Amino acid sequence: MKFQKSDSAVVFIDPQNDVLSEKGANWQAVGASVTENGTVENMARIFEAAKANGYEVFISPHYFYPTDSGWKMNGPLETDEFKTRSFARTGALSLAGFPNSGADWLDRFKPYIDDGKTIVVSPHKVFGPQTNDLVLQLRKRGIGKIILGGMLANMCVESHMRELLEQGFEVAVVKDATAGPRHPVWGDGYQAAMINYRFLAHAVPSTQEVIDAMR
Repeated sequence: MKFQKSDSAVVFIDPQNDVLSEKGANWQAVGASVTENGTVENMARIFEAAKANGYEVFISPHYFYPTDSGWKMNGPLETDEFKTRSFARTGALSLAGFPNSGADWLDRFKPYIDDGKTIVVSPHKVFGPQTNDLVLQLRKRGIGKIILGGMLANMCVESHMRELLEQGFEVAVVKDATAGPRHPVWGDGYQAAMINYRFLAHAVPSTQEVIDAMR
């Protein structure tokens, strides 16, 4: 893939404390993968390169509101998210308790996300962008190529990749700007995702390869 700022953008999924901070609710499951991949450092490098080279950046966050507790059917990961109160907010129209919570951005990313230029779309509620306005926001800006990263590799990132492909976008998933959970029974989510990325994405570059291509 070749990138240019006129039709290419960075899309980061869930750059939030609960999946990227050592104090986050899911660190026990994802910490080893985040550390081994240098996920936080690599996402920061891509943020910096995108801003320096004039590429638009989109954030697709994961939030749960108190009313979501009324869901009557949840998969295993959703069940665990509700149990640990991952990505929990006090309400759709309130930021009470949000700063430095598990749902908040990782501090390292705040200068990039809070610069008044980054597009934070409405939250996805399960894994993919079918429940938010990411595709609309991309289309409205003439974006056709996506540099995709964030968390979790085999859940939200893969779900976003699949939907963006179905919507006709060209997608590169940055292999070391994501990470996945490890579970003693379910397996290694990152390795599972990497297999599917290689089968489905248009490219699976490293962070350095992406940065070089954005210049």
